[in-house]
Amino acid sequence: MPKEIERKFLVTNDSWKKDVSGISYRQGYISTSSETTVRVRIAGEKAFLTIKGKTTGCSRDEYEYEIPLSDASELLSKYCGSHLVEKIRYKKLINDLTWEIDEFLGENKGLVIVELELPSEDFPFIRPPWTGKEVTGDKRYYNSRLSVCPFNTWT
Repeated sequence: MPKEIERKFLVTNDSWKKDVSGISYRQGYISTSSETTVRVRIAGEKAFLTIKGKTTGCSRDEYEYEIPLSDASELLSKYCGSHLVEKIRYKKLINDLTWEIDEFLGENKGLVIVELELPSEDFPFIRPPWTGKEVTGDKRYYNSRLSVCPFNTWT
């Protein structure tokens, strides 16, 4: 069974921006519950349908399938409505680990989060100096939550 083991951190400054280029992401959620999330994502010129299970610690089941771009556009329009998350994703390879920095747009503008996928929950890593507070278990920072409760509406 495919697993996603992911840690999330807030980003504290722009020093990570050197020598990176990003890809535009647009995503929405067909279904969200405490047990399962079904996401549609357009990343540049590719599109994906992803099913994620319940998070335990920093792990969860994850099934991801590439789908036709036209299907993804239709699914986003038909089933996700205005509850979309838009962001630019940048990737930095540091010590053989890929750090994915998401600079959010639209109603989530101003939020920058970095995600790190790991081979195991206890895998050791060194955090870059531009990482701040860990928000791995904070549901407010889940993209599915940001689609319905955007960062700019937080008090």
